Amino acid sequence: MLTPNPEYIRELIHIVNNSPYPSHMSMRLAAIDIDSANIDLETGQCHLQPYGIVHGGVLATLIDTATFWAAFMRIPEDAGLVNIDLKLNYLRPVTSGRLKALGQAIRSGRTVSYAEARVSDENGELIAHGTSTLMTIPGKGLKMKAKKFINKETPNK
Repeated sequence: MLTPNPEYIRELIHIVNNSPYPSHMSMRLAAIDIDSANIDLETGQCHLQPYGIVHGGVLATLIDTATFWAAFMRIPEDAGLVNIDLKLNYLRPVTSGRLKALGQAIRSGRTVSYAEARVSDENGELIAHGTSTLMTIPGKGLKMKAKKFINKETPNK
């Protein structure tokens, strides 16, 4: 069984949360583990469309981000990921508050992975649901100081 390195997780969360796009979106990687990730976003005026509800692109970004990080821990340390398909359904409008996206990897393969995410408001109401197909890209891994895993087992088993 894979055991993520806590030092790697801390370093990864710091890098992600201090990157330009997550900072711009007021979005943060709250937690990541094997096959799961939690993304939080505090809504603001910049997230609203003209009707005063959170723009669908914000919800799509949350689903894209949560599925990406849910699949991330199973890929090799020297690899990256790219989304090749994103499907989502908007289930309820939201106007303010904290949104939480919970991502879950459904299938992790050597080349292609599949994940889902659910976006809920601060009352736990389901706002959107989506799925993502992601492709592993060898040689495009993040440059990290810590090792990804404590043990040596192959990630995609």
